[in-house]
Amino acid sequence: MRLIGPVLALVLLAMDANAQVPRPQLSTRIPVVGVLYPGVPDPDIATGRRFSTVVALQEGLRELGYVDGQNIGLEYRWARGKSEALPDLATDLVKLKVDVLVAVGSPAIRASLGVSRTIPIVGVDLETDPVESGYVASFARPGGSVTGLFLDLPELTGKWLQLVREVAPGTRRVGVLWDSTTSPHQLLALKRAAQAAAIELRVIEVRSPAEYEEALQTAMRARIQALIQLSSPLIRQASPRVAEFTFKNRLLAISMFREFPERGGLMAYGPDLLFLRRVAPYVDKILKGAKPAELPVEQPSKYEFVVNLKTARTLGLVISQPLLLRADEVIE
Repeated sequence: MRLIGPVLALVLLAMDANAQVPRPQLSTRIPVVGVLYPGVPDPDIATGRRFSTVVALQEGLRELGYVDGQNIGLEYRWARGKSEALPDLATDLVKLKVDVLVAVGSPAIRASLGVSRTIPIVGVDLETDPVESGYVASFARPGGSVTGLFLDLPELTGKWLQLVREVAPGTRRVGVLWDSTTSPHQLLALKRAAQAAAIELRVIEVRSPAEYEEALQTAMRARIQALIQLSSPLIRQASPRVAEFTFKNRLLAISMFREFPERGGLMAYGPDLLFLRRVAPYVDKILKGAKPAELPVEQPSKYEFVVNLKTARTLGLVISQPLLLRADEVIE
């Protein structure tokens, strides 16, 4: 026992020493994705009934094996219609050392670039020419810290005017709802198309959700015959309100977003928003080491035309059979 005692003492001493010295900890940090959004949290985000960029990102990441709080973190910052708040919100996300920034809309992209030129930015912008705006060098090779989903189709605005004229050939005065916090590319393209078609445009400029009602009332006093709703994250969130207004005031109107006719507006023509599902693969590729400079910008390839026939009847409009046959969906 006397021979064993010293050995046992040494073992116990070693065990005690190990207990006193902290073991090195393995890093458990998970990648963090910041989401910068100009509007408010969509009430349908939790249920996924409305297919927004945030819903597309959440669903897409789940399909790719990411679980929020387990192997990825999602940090949201909402400007709630106050574009002036975006730079501070972007700074907040940068301070969190996010690995990727998903910036929705041109004001959010500008704010993100204003606080960091090195953090990868996945932009989602359906209003802007990304090359002309300086976000990317080209669609094929962005060349900087920004890539993502963009809609640069000036001819889309001409299509809206064409559809308005097909439904009401005598239309001469058209109001255009424009979020002036976004880039002017869509508005300028629409002005050129209107000039070519000898249509008088009245620009209804809004900068926040609080301005919509008064702006639309002003437009009605100007005796507009139709309304074109340009796109922006804020205008999209206001689509139900604008649809109700145009229905109540018996005003022919068209939007890019299908929820517009679903809520009582007359027509929608724009990209199939399943296109937004492409945002998650961008995030995934960047987290796995890809550089935004080398990830080509994507554009929508599928478009949909939706008509609310019930609204047309209420407005006293007759939608021709050939036009109805071109529709992807007719709401009865």
